[in-house]
Amino acid sequence: MGNVRDLEDKLVVLVGGSGFFGSHLAQELLERGARLRVCSRHVERGYAIKALGNLGQVQFLRVNVQNERSLAAAFLGADAVVNLVGAFKGDLDAVQGRGAGRVAALAKDAGAQAFVHVSAIGADAGSPVAYARTKAEGEAAVAAAFPGAVVVRPSVMFGADDAFLNLFGKVISQFPVVPVFGPEGRLQPVFVDDAACAIATILSDFPAQAGKTFELAGPEVLTMMDINQRIAKAQGRKPVLVPVGDAMAGLFASLPGTPLSRDQLALLKAGSVASGRLPGLAELGLRARPLGLFLDRWMLRYRKAGRFGVKSLG
Repeated sequence: MGNVRDLEDKLVVLVGGSGFFGSHLAQELLERGARLRVCSRHVERGYAIKALGNLGQVQFLRVNVQNERSLAAAFLGADAVVNLVGAFKGDLDAVQGRGAGRVAALAKDAGAQAFVHVSAIGADAGSPVAYARTKAEGEAAVAAAFPGAVVVRPSVMFGADDAFLNLFGKVISQFPVVPVFGPEGRLQPVFVDDAACAIATILSDFPAQAGKTFELAGPEVLTMMDINQRIAKAQGRKPVLVPVGDAMAGLFASLPGTPLSRDQLALLKAGSVASGRLPGLAELGLRARPLGLFLDRWMLRYRKAGRFGVKSLG
């Protein structure tokens, strides 16, 4: 957003702000002049955010969303609160179901004027998958506790430092044969900085957006096979990409210590594509940037000779 300072001196509290999305959102908010209080159970993971702001612009606080006292302290003096907390395992209701409602209620009690809750495309109260079900229950709990709260539902977010493209990128760079789980699963990946800009834009004019739900998705719908093929091409590699059937994928996901759980496999197969029935980036005046704009550059590190394997002119 350049030199737009539409959040000058506003105190924004990021709950669960030390992760991948939190760090990108923090950079966007700091550039707009906001003061940040970054809250997390493992707040030390977000210490790099401090270097993005000016002296005194960023504060860190260790917070557990299941501890009301720590949350209440975090919200003192807050103008706005963004809840980024989410998980794939553990007590999901306590974290992103009723837990989201607790965060919203305490933010309201503290006098915050704006509340943005980060949910996910695919949130469904009737889903057999605990992640999708509790995401929907969290949305309802937030709406009840903080009337006018805004919900954003991002698709899978990608960025240079993500755990999505880089996971596949590393595997493809190391093995000549690569299994592809949920090969027909359809995703609409959104650039993490576009999602961050969307939330900052909502906060900058919150009364106009109050009560809305936004779907944040990229400009392309891609299958998991498409994504793996694009990553391989960007690396200059030609691995054998093997589609993994449901039975074999389910067996793999049930094994202990694997990076893919049964719930994650179910979500992958269900996909993460915007419904088109809700406003998105365009309604906020933003243009979604495609994966292809960045992928070749980001995959340089995984090429056989890294940057030294790229021929340049001159």
